Amino acid sequence: MAAVVLACGVDPIAQRDGIVMRRLPARPGKDDIDPILDELDGRRLVVAGTDADLAAVVLRLLRTERVTSVDIGYLPSSTDSVTARIWQLPTSHNKALDVALSAPIREVPLVRDDNGGVLVGAGTIAAFDGVAYCDDTRVLSGRAKLLLVTPDPDGVRVTVRRNGLLRRAGPAVTGRACQLGGELPEIRSDGVPHGRPMPRWTWYRHTEDLRLALR
Repeated sequence: MAAVVLACGVDPIAQRDGIVMRRLPARPGKDDIDPILDELDGRRLVVAGTDADLAAVVLRLLRTERVTSVDIGYLPSSTDSVTARIWQLPTSHNKALDVALSAPIREVPLVRDDNGGVLVGAGTIAAFDGVAYCDDTRVLSGRAKLLLVTPDPDGVRVTVRRNGLLRRAGPAVTGRACQLGGELPEIRSDGVPHGRPMPRWTWYRHTEDLRLALR
């Protein structure tokens, strides 16, 4: 399989036939990624790194309107990858590389936020105090130690944690969007802090799906 592998803040992988290797910084930006996208020529794009690195690359696909035209493989650098857990990707290096390079491409929801970012793994808000809805379902009104949002086949999955324990009214709530309002002091997307408190926040399913290599 012809592929361009982006080693984002990690050591390059062992060379294989058909692979072009590009070494990039962790959480690469526009100037790092866009020239590579311009030269893909139909090859699969494999991201080796963290969930935050994958999100940085996916954001450039979104901004350059390539979400539906570029096939993505993911080689997680950590066994703690939430993206790998959600989509049942292997985290051992050799198995993950085989999947990233050769597995069939499936369409999975691409989750965005209303502040210009994307979410590929875990979106968290700590010390939440406010109201949270998933579509028309009120998930929370009041305080929570942590609110967790992840991509899901339906769009997003929302779970609330209070006092260190998962508190659910039945299963976690899924839907197309999660809308939050109140005191949101610590918002993180794929481990990256937003940097300032927000009075409201939304994670929602994009109109186009991401093309991801899955077993």
